[in-house]
Amino acid sequence: MAAALIVGVAGVVYVTRGSLSKPGPAQADLAALKTGGMEKLELVSTPKPPPAASFVDGAGKPVALADFKGKVVVVNLWATWCAPCKKEMPTLAKLAGDYAGKPVEVAAVSVDSASATDAAKQFIAEHKPLAFYQDAKLALPFAFSPPAQGFPTTILYDKAGLERARVIGEADWSSPGAKKVIDALLNE
Repeated sequence: MAAALIVGVAGVVYVTRGSLSKPGPAQADLAALKTGGMEKLELVSTPKPPPAASFVDGAGKPVALADFKGKVVVVNLWATWCAPCKKEMPTLAKLAGDYAGKPVEVAAVSVDSASATDAAKQFIAEHKPLAFYQDAKLALPFAFSPPAQGFPTTILYDKAGLERARVIGEADWSSPGAKKVIDALLNE
């Protein structure tokens, strides 16, 4: 009896240690998707909730990333002075359009200063169906852990509201590879 108990405890310890030291199946699935335009995809080793820092919507109402819980969220930090940001924006707009009606939010957050708000709003208006969001205080990029490492930076959250991956630099968010990543997060 004691031997069976020891074997049972050893089995539980083995399984528990193994599950803690290896990425879960969802992370492993995302790792397999680092192709087709998503080679820059950096997986988060331990999924974590979004920062509490807020930004504003087009009406000036405060918004927090936690407000989007229940959706796959594609947070893109961009600015009108950032050429790669402007180049990738049409692909984010296409991604948003392709997932219209599904629990996916593409939140392109301008980090332009308050003096450039009108220019940023005009630029986003040219990329429907994206909504306008702005962090003129530049607090959000530094609230992430680790902080955003430049612009554009795109951070992906799952439906549970946990950060799962990032792309630093420009990406084609309308590519089949990007859609596979979003679909994987949707199907978890």
